[in-house]
Amino acid sequence: MHIASFVVHARPEQLNAVLANLRLLNDLEVHQHSPEGKAVVVIEATDEQLIMQRIEQINALPGVLNAALIYHECLSSEGAAP
Repeated sequence: MHIASFVVHARPEQLNAVLANLRLLNDLEVHQHSPEGKAVVVIEATDEQLIMQRIEQINALPGVLNAALIYHECLSSEGAAP
């Protein structure tokens, strides 16, 4: 399981539309956003490729200026309780 977070910077006047589009993407959750057009997004994915695909999709959304990866961790099931 991969968990990643990134910051999405959008045009402030298009933030509501960007947030609506972000909420349509699977495995993605918007945790916080500001009126200045920034949002913190978290994704859970089975592999790194899906994370990169989502970032590309987000960067292609109308109103998005940039999506930047901030954190990535690969969680292993080894040692976890059943």
